[in-house]
Amino acid sequence: MPLVSDTSEPNTQNKNLSQKRSFITPLFRLPRNVYILLIFTTGKGFQLSISTLTLNYYVHSLGYQPEFIGVFSAMPAIGALISAVPVGFLADHIGRKPVLVLTAILTPIFLAACALVTSPFLLLSCAFMQGVVSTAYWVTNLPLLTESTTESQRVGVFALNSFLLLGVGALGNLLGGAIPEIMAGILHVSPASTIALRYGVFAAALFTFVFGLPLWFLREPKRTAANKTTSVVLEDSVRNSGPLAEAVLHEKRERLPVGLFVKLLIPDLLFTMGEGAVVALMQLFFILRFSLLPGPLGIIFTISGLAGGLFSLTAPLFVKRWSKLRVITTVQYLTAPLMILIGFAPTLPLAIVGEYTRSFMRILIEPIYAAFAMEQVSDRHRATLSGFYSVTWSIGFSIGPSIGGWLQSNVGLSASFVFGAFCLILAPSLLITFFGRLLKQPRAVESQREKVEESGR
Repeated sequence: MPLVSDTSEPNTQNKNLSQKRSFITPLFRLPRNVYILLIFTTGKGFQLSISTLTLNYYVHSLGYQPEFIGVFSAMPAIGALISAVPVGFLADHIGRKPVLVLTAILTPIFLAACALVTSPFLLLSCAFMQGVVSTAYWVTNLPLLTESTTESQRVGVFALNSFLLLGVGALGNLLGGAIPEIMAGILHVSPASTIALRYGVFAAALFTFVFGLPLWFLREPKRTAANKTTSVVLEDSVRNSGPLAEAVLHEKRERLPVGLFVKLLIPDLLFTMGEGAVVALMQLFFILRFSLLPGPLGIIFTISGLAGGLFSLTAPLFVKRWSKLRVITTVQYLTAPLMILIGFAPTLPLAIVGEYTRSFMRILIEPIYAAFAMEQVSDRHRATLSGFYSVTWSIGFSIGPSIGGWLQSNVGLSASFVFGAFCLILAPSLLITFFGRLLKQPRAVESQREKVEESGR
């Protein structure tokens, strides 16, 4: 999402100035809802990075093996899978604000509960419920940002959202590594002990709650009220008949583009399965392969996430030069061999270099992929598509970690990386199969289409 509206200047010498403005000025012209959502995204990023670093480590400290930890890592995704569509309907029925406020309250409660229990059943149950209550963010965030931005702003705003979630939020890795170290010194225990790691999980829960407080000032989107008004107009016009009734009925009967949804969702499912088999267990891989403690582990992944988040801000530059689809598929193809490199790296520095490169490329296409998907469907179906993307993410990050954990326990630590690489070859291949015609279009054609769509707003 570019950070400002695309304003073409006929004068060539003003082109560079125009491009600079497109990255700077919109930051001060965004609606209040966007700022509030970006604040919560920042807290969500801290929560995810801290909990990812400490939660699996905490379960490992209880004596559980990678196979169980893989299932444990999959439980939030399974919870999100089951609840994504109902939560979407609930948000449409009672409004998005109360649903987001509720998730800001309940997510930290169940996350903290994960750090207080030790039995397999309770661990899996708390992780499952944490996924159920946190799914509202993933279902509503993307449509809200889409509705609050213009076509030319979207990639820039999505990039900023990704930077806050994955870049600034990656500082949580530093905290996730430092907090157990600090508590270990205070309590005179090992940083890898259950007690020390428990405080790291508590910190993750606290970030979600504190950064969720501004959600109380969120305004309900006008679209919600408009939809209710439209329903009344539909009923009245049908009763009165006439040309208006016929036109409205035609619009109301517009069917969901199932075929298009399938083409968009299947590649994403394969992509998330490959990512889930590797990313969800990446910290555990470094612990088992290189025997790292929380402190060094936190530093490694803080640098990775922060640098990658900064790199994601360059996404609009790549989109200006190449089409969104070309950037997405090229990066996915290049990520596959990087996964093999990480999984079979004989030394820690080589594994770190591979992980940093993989992370940079992955975070780069995050906003581009989101914008590409949203632009394939009409406004009427974007929220629905976002809900289904949440479902594919949930399936991918439930099946992926489960397969990855089983492979690491029964085949070898590197086996999950081979599986992930295979998925990341299939995903772009299917995207090219389904949308390859877009690669043949010059970048100017796509730019012109974006301007036409924006002028219609």
